[in-house]
Amino acid sequence: MSLAPGCRLHSVPMPDQTLAPCGSWRSPITAELITSSAVGLSSLRVVGSDLYWLEARPSEAGRVVLVHRHASGVIQDITPAPFNVRSRVHEYGGGAYQVDESGLVFVDFTDQRVYYAGHGQSPTPITPAQSLRFADFAFDRVRARLYAVREDHRPSGEAQNTIVSIPLDSPLDKNSGDSEGKVLVQGADFYAYPRISPDGSRLAWICWHHPAMPWDATELWVAKLDGDRVADLQQVAGGPEESTSEPQWSASGDLMYLSDRSGYTNLYRWDGDQHTAESNRKNDFGGPLWSLGAQSYAQLPDGRWICSYVEAGEHRLGVFDAGTETRFETELSQLGGVLPLVGISGENDRLAVLGAGPLHGPRVLLMDLSAGGVEVVRESVSSSIDPGYISVAESIEFPTEGERTAHAFFYPPTNSDFRAPDGELPPLLVLSHGGPTGATGSAMSFAVQFWTSRGFGVVDVNYGGSTGYGREYRNRLKGNWGLVDVADSVHAVQALAAGGRIDAQRACIRGGSAGGYTTLAALTFRDLFKAGASHYGIGDLAALARDTHKFESRYLDGLIGPWPEARQVYEERSPIHHTDQLASPVIFFQGSEDNVVPKNQAESMVAALKEKGIPVGYVLFEAEGHGFRRAENIKRALESELYFYGKVLGFEPADDIEPVEILGLE
Repeated sequence: MSLAPGCRLHSVPMPDQTLAPCGSWRSPITAELITSSAVGLSSLRVVGSDLYWLEARPSEAGRVVLVHRHASGVIQDITPAPFNVRSRVHEYGGGAYQVDESGLVFVDFTDQRVYYAGHGQSPTPITPAQSLRFADFAFDRVRARLYAVREDHRPSGEAQNTIVSIPLDSPLDKNSGDSEGKVLVQGADFYAYPRISPDGSRLAWICWHHPAMPWDATELWVAKLDGDRVADLQQVAGGPEESTSEPQWSASGDLMYLSDRSGYTNLYRWDGDQHTAESNRKNDFGGPLWSLGAQSYAQLPDGRWICSYVEAGEHRLGVFDAGTETRFETELSQLGGVLPLVGISGENDRLAVLGAGPLHGPRVLLMDLSAGGVEVVRESVSSSIDPGYISVAESIEFPTEGERTAHAFFYPPTNSDFRAPDGELPPLLVLSHGGPTGATGSAMSFAVQFWTSRGFGVVDVNYGGSTGYGREYRNRLKGNWGLVDVADSVHAVQALAAGGRIDAQRACIRGGSAGGYTTLAALTFRDLFKAGASHYGIGDLAALARDTHKFESRYLDGLIGPWPEARQVYEERSPIHHTDQLASPVIFFQGSEDNVVPKNQAESMVAALKEKGIPVGYVLFEAEGHGFRRAENIKRALESELYFYGKVLGFEPADDIEPVEILGLE
């Protein structure tokens, strides 16, 4: 929908609502609830009618646990403490486990070794304790091998990425170094998706080269498997202007994959000779390859393909057959995995789905395509919240610079117990998603509801460069990071203010990682925002180009320009060099062990603001990396940010919050 000027927050006020200034409303959606009852759900897998998934548990210091749901309905943890199922390949990981009828493998975060276990057996390491990282696995039971992406950090300089095979059937101390992985494919800078054909004769994978990111340009390759080596390597698709992803083999031996060659990412089939489009939508299938192992489509037992794609920023579910689509309507707006159950006769239309909707967070679901029934297997948040406290996202589009249109989701303040005094418009919190090649969605998030239930409006901006709107929209950010994203954030505020939805004089902005850079750039280079919060954000682009890890080491070539040739542009767009233009209070949240955005980024900005006398807060979390996983730290960050806005905007939060030091605040 487009913005409708003159919309009011509460056209019919509820008589028993308490009048209170926005920001001061008491809410049942507390930081304690979010951290104590929430788990992160990811990496859904299906073996027959058994389900597997990963749970990130803040209450266990962020430990990630592999969970199994038997066909009988019994749910149990597979990996006991202290195992923590996380890979560090590309730093962002993903693809940290694989499972089939005979057993499973997973990576433990602490040592990055691969562990193998037959079903019902204890895990045993099958790779050595060295500076090696593994992810994105495929079993080859005929050869008793495991295919994986390996990232080797032993050489000096840049880590080396390859595809390797690892033996499954010989003791670790007797396989003559083969446990490190026998290199099958090498030469590219990055690899992903090693996938073996149903008959075991061929291996497919994708790769890419500096300075491209995987959403810019990848190559899809196929090779014959000849014993313990590959032969007859053939590039099937991809190239300098085409991104391919998610290869998988059909039951008949055709190779399926995603490609954006049409301008939108669609599903294609390669039969060994011809390429055929299985879908032809002006929508994007899949998403940016930040984490390994994502799967957005799967083959049903009858040969059709069940796929998720993005339409107007929200995920849809469709069944595709030779170019025709049958839309499957659901209440879900965000999908993180769609897999058919194939273990029981008559289950052709049953799916396991990891998804979320406007009124609930992520869930593992069993869905019936024919009958429409839904069974909730697992919820990310166990506590139930009355819908009267839930703000439902409104999909909006608005004009921005260059006579273009940008997209966002707006959440009006919502609390059945409170309303603002007559004449008071709510403060606005602008969210800048990370990436920046990424996207936000409309699924219910308690991290958003924390603010809306206290009286804030929230706008989550899919600025130019975001995914899900086609390659042209994604390319808007090429060479323009710090310009397009900032402009779109500003225009979102202006559009909402023009529609009478928010108070532009009390607009704040927050973001993490790349979103933290957009936040700091908007606060520095635009005179609009009253305050902001940077969560492990970037203040010095040149420092990021020099210090970051391999996966992102050339990312800024496309977003800013090649380093160091474009040094002047880096300095022009780095907030750290322009603190004289920054006049708004900022609070910084940072992990001490962050290897993606090191803590010196935040500390340099804090020192500059302190010297200038601008109110600044700084909260450093020891032993945290890029993103906070410990419950106590997530809680502290949320409450500290609310406390900070209260001091800056002049309201008193209803929550009992431990004060945070704000330097320079009178």
